[in-house]
Amino acid sequence: MDREGGGSNGGSSFSYYSVLGIRKDASFSDVRSAYRKLALKWHPDRWARNSGAATAEAKRRFQQIQEAYSVLSDEAKRSMYDVGLYNPLEDEDEDFCDFMQEMLSMMNNVKDERMFKEMVGGDGMTTMMGFDISEDPTVTKKARVSQSKGNAAKRSNSRC
Repeated sequence: MDREGGGSNGGSSFSYYSVLGIRKDASFSDVRSAYRKLALKWHPDRWARNSGAATAEAKRRFQQIQEAYSVLSDEAKRSMYDVGLYNPLEDEDEDFCDFMQEMLSMMNNVKDERMFKEMVGGDGMTTMMGFDISEDPTVTKKARVSQSKGNAAKRSNSRC
């Protein structure tokens, strides 16, 4: 099926988003709400009294709705679907899905770090709140202590 998020696997041409009638940036509650509405409308039991063709169509639509909901309501599957890597026929490949979810998360973190660097200036870690955290605090403390000892020696020498 052609998917809005990516490649095709040779089935009929529709996207999970269009099946549920939602936008690609829909929230989880939007996905759930659309699913509930359509599942009630197309549930095969509601169409059982109609002709065989209508019942078959309702069953087909209901299965599409359930498949779309199962992918779009699962964060990992939805991420894979959006980048075109989800294949419903290979649903057993949970490890690959977890790996790709981790990769997408890491890519988002890199993007967030770049934004942080741009906002703060520099690399964001060397200067925070006016403090240079890359420098060794013991070095500056030793310098201040030795400087104050030198000043104390000068004061004691000037008294004699």
